[in-house]
Amino acid sequence: MQSKKIEQRFQVIRMLVAVAIALVIAFLLVCFVSETPAATMGNFLFGPFQSIRRIGNMVEMMTPLLFTGVSVSIMYSCNQINMASEGAFFLGGVASSYIAVTWLLPVGIHPFFCILAGGLVGSAVCGIPAFLYVKRGALPVVSSLMINYVSLYLGLLIINYIIRDPQAGYLCSYEFAETAVLPDLFSKTNVHFGLIIAIAVLIFGYLYLNKSRWGYSIRMIGKNPAFAKYSGMNVFGTILACQLVGGFLAGMGGAVEQLGMYNRFQYQALSNHGFDGILIAILAHYNPKFVAPAALFLAYIRVGADIMARTSDVPVEIVSIIQAIIIIFVAAERFLSGWKHREIVKASRNELAAKGE
Repeated sequence: MQSKKIEQRFQVIRMLVAVAIALVIAFLLVCFVSETPAATMGNFLFGPFQSIRRIGNMVEMMTPLLFTGVSVSIMYSCNQINMASEGAFFLGGVASSYIAVTWLLPVGIHPFFCILAGGLVGSAVCGIPAFLYVKRGALPVVSSLMINYVSLYLGLLIINYIIRDPQAGYLCSYEFAETAVLPDLFSKTNVHFGLIIAIAVLIFGYLYLNKSRWGYSIRMIGKNPAFAKYSGMNVFGTILACQLVGGFLAGMGGAVEQLGMYNRFQYQALSNHGFDGILIAILAHYNPKFVAPAALFLAYIRVGADIMARTSDVPVEIVSIIQAIIIIFVAAERFLSGWKHREIVKASRNELAAKGE
């Protein structure tokens, strides 16, 4: 029990140390680039909290990352490197846009069918690499990357040739029906009802992965598939099922993002929300319970970098450096591992001494 608590504390400390090191390096870079480094870092660190609109920007940016973060956490917990959440997010947005443009449904029901369509399409996108792995042994990391491009160009075909608005003056779909658009939650921001749906997805992801027998099977297969198979678990069936669930959540995210933030589909390239979901899942250690703070942190530094770029002479690309440094330290298994081992040994000795052994 003590070792588990130390492990959890170690993950938090390692994350905080990685963030601190990244911010120190960012400050040093700012000192070389900017003529006013202190004011520039102040805008970066505190700018996102200086107005309701900026706080709203963080929440708006965080919302789709909650979907893709939980999606990737579920898929990767089964030790499957499925990167198709990017394509699932994009094509899920396309599917929801098609329903939002072409179907006439009542208020409340229309968004439901749009999001359902996005989720089902997302399941198909992430399910294809999983099916190829289960049936043909194709490496999902390769097939999932390829399916992203299939999703991109299939989506652009639908947008630009089936539901394109020729009067808009640029490549985009017709406007969504008013009955399909998700309502805003707060004035002076674009925070929309999708945030409530995202919170529900977080709760579902945590319960599914940590409190259900399906989640136990997923985690067991991810740790030791040979033992799971010997124990009688349906390894291939579980792998396929968790990829379908993960794809459904990613597709939902694409649908919610379109219906909540836009009045027509405007993307002409992959949005990187799925790849950001991989980043979020790594920061959260594939536990949906920690996806929200990880997504909020990423949204915070991106909004801060945007403010810094607009109010100083420092480019916004510095946020990419911060992200890379944090990921390097978090992914490094031996970073601060010596401290963890010493703490575990110390706790074990104290426990044995308390028992008089």
